Amino acid sequence: MARQVYDVVVLGAGPTGENVADRAVRGGLSAAIVEPELVGGECSYWACMPSKALLRPVAAASEAGHLLGVAGTRLDAADVLKRRDSFASHWEDDGQVQWLEHAKIALYRGHGRLAGERRVTVSPAGVPSAGTADENDADGNDADGNDDAGTELIARHAVVIATGSSAVIPPPLKDVNPWTSRDATSAHAAPGRLAIVGGGVAGCEMAAAWQALGAQVTLIARGGLLERLPEFAGDLVAAGLRDAGADVRCGTSVTEAGRNCTGPVTLTLDDGTRVEADEVLAATGRAPRTAGIGLETAGLEPGSWLSVDDTLRVIGGNDNRSSRTDGGDSPVPWLYACGDVNHLALLTHMGKYQARICGDAIVARASGREPAVTDRSSKACVPQVIFTVPEVAAAGLTEGRAREAGIRTRVVTLDLGNVAGAALFADGYTGTAQMVVDEDRKVIVGMTLAGPGVGELIHAATVAIAGQVPLEALWHAVPSYPTISELWLRLLEAYGL
Repeated sequence: MARQVYDVVVLGAGPTGENVADRAVRGGLSAAIVEPELVGGECSYWACMPSKALLRPVAAASEAGHLLGVAGTRLDAADVLKRRDSFASHWEDDGQVQWLEHAKIALYRGHGRLAGERRVTVSPAGVPSAGTADENDADGNDADGNDDAGTELIARHAVVIATGSSAVIPPPLKDVNPWTSRDATSAHAAPGRLAIVGGGVAGCEMAAAWQALGAQVTLIARGGLLERLPEFAGDLVAAGLRDAGADVRCGTSVTEAGRNCTGPVTLTLDDGTRVEADEVLAATGRAPRTAGIGLETAGLEPGSWLSVDDTLRVIGGNDNRSSRTDGGDSPVPWLYACGDVNHLALLTHMGKYQARICGDAIVARASGREPAVTDRSSKACVPQVIFTVPEVAAAGLTEGRAREAGIRTRVVTLDLGNVAGAALFADGYTGTAQMVVDEDRKVIVGMTLAGPGVGELIHAATVAIAGQVPLEALWHAVPSYPTISELWLRLLEAYGL
């Protein structure tokens, strides 16, 4: 087996893995990435980019349709899908590979597996297609050799797990060949009838997209929609889907599913009703891609979520999402985990944020220093935009999570239809803003917005939360009139300033 030596070896070439490696190289270290699929990962080909490319025309048409004097809001499904394909780079990763080459990051195509401390095997045999390895292998021999047994990568300082997550298929759907999120974002035609099981972000977004593109959508949710957010957010999304013609069924579950070869799927619900569809999408959650990557060699449970410290170094701990087989709770000095696999915030931008911190931490420790910057946002200031119609955007903590954290809260809620900029944005504008305040420190700890166009507003809340800006100081940040941003003034007035 050929051997190559790098300072850092990263498993997973999605945005998270790419950013870890790039940060390490910028800090003067050598880095290699191992990837069995497309460089660029889930976000580039099956998640963020294609899904938002599908959803943006839907939102634009909806916004235009809510303005008196605007006509011509019909979507051309073929053109929408063609545009989607371009944003997914037609599922080719040449551009991403070129980026790795420019960044001097070595790429090994194949399945990476931990093989002990600071060791990763790549199978089948991989040779770097970008960047450079050190001149000599781990035994001091010429590093050009390779054989059918694969390649062993030696990491001088750190191995980083950035393998992401995959869709969970609930038991009733396992035998009916359901769509996963990958199918939903890459399908080349709308099914006549689409049943979606799951009322979370993926289920709601794909319901909005495919209903607008010609499918008759039935959305089935065990509880309400978007249950991790304040109730008004899910209620507004449900109303928007129903207005678009979707059948939204909350408070019900699938108990049985059947399919005759490639024919229609029949779902039996726990209320005794049945739903027949041409395709069914399983959108009930995500699982970590950590099975089969050798976690047991580091004393960790294969297939588990990985717990990390505030520099993204893997720990065992007593957290039941992840357990080390030796029961220890100290960090594994050489092993890091960024992005979905640590279960802190399953969002591309948060994975990239963690990657920057992780890469810098590895560089610091390689030079004998402790990291100067640690993760402050993955638990308390996570921003997210849900591209439904209407949009939902949130940052920080909900009222419930803030109280669980022991924060004495005050909640201020505002009808966005009363904001002049919102009324100009869309006739009959319907939306809600909710601000969660830490009453002891007089700072905002959470914000949720629901309404047309709110996705571009949430970063202001993110800045206020991350910066812990006092409300009295925030009052002097005067919003431009007449924009929807005037909601800030109205919220602070309702608070009493």
